[in-house]
Amino acid sequence: MMKVCENMILKASSKKIQWKELEPGDHIYTWRRAYSYAHHGIFVGEGKVIHLTRGEGHILLSSSRSHPSDNPCGQQSTHDHVIESSLASFLSGGDLYRVKYGVDLVSFLAKTRGGTCTLALSDPPDLVVHRANTLREKGFGVYNLSENNCEDFAIYCKTSLLVDDSNCVRRSIGRSGQATSSFAAIVVFISTLVR
Repeated sequence: MMKVCENMILKASSKKIQWKELEPGDHIYTWRRAYSYAHHGIFVGEGKVIHLTRGEGHILLSSSRSHPSDNPCGQQSTHDHVIESSLASFLSGGDLYRVKYGVDLVSFLAKTRGGTCTLALSDPPDLVVHRANTLREKGFGVYNLSENNCEDFAIYCKTSLLVDDSNCVRRSIGRSGQATSSFAAIVVFISTLVR
């Protein structure tokens, strides 16, 4: 019962958008597995999304389909599973949401679930799309649920902020949703002022 209530809150706290509202460079997401997690990507225009997925052979379930036969609309990159797919394939029947950038601290802390907004400021859309396309060609490293996931990929495309285990500040900024905390919000706020 508690899980059902939590899922209803998550759905209510996320504002669904329509495909026609998308602009190239938007950081989008869709909820998966009864709102247990979200899959993130960058809309690059012409109905295409670039996103990081897990490859075959992983024991845990991937945040997205990654086998080419499962994703006939997508193009597999030659490196570490950054793929381009159609928006419909990315959504896999789910609803479409957009991450908000540059929100105030109160709005960020008021969210019931991370990954729907961030204090970080977005770079210009053309730069965001360029980064996503470059990473589709060059890769983004090995997928790791807690340290290098689809949300980390999208945040990097939008801001150039990386997850780095040797640097607590950068690691906190790069984890607005998959491993969020109030501490991360404070660190992001201070880092954004400095940036």
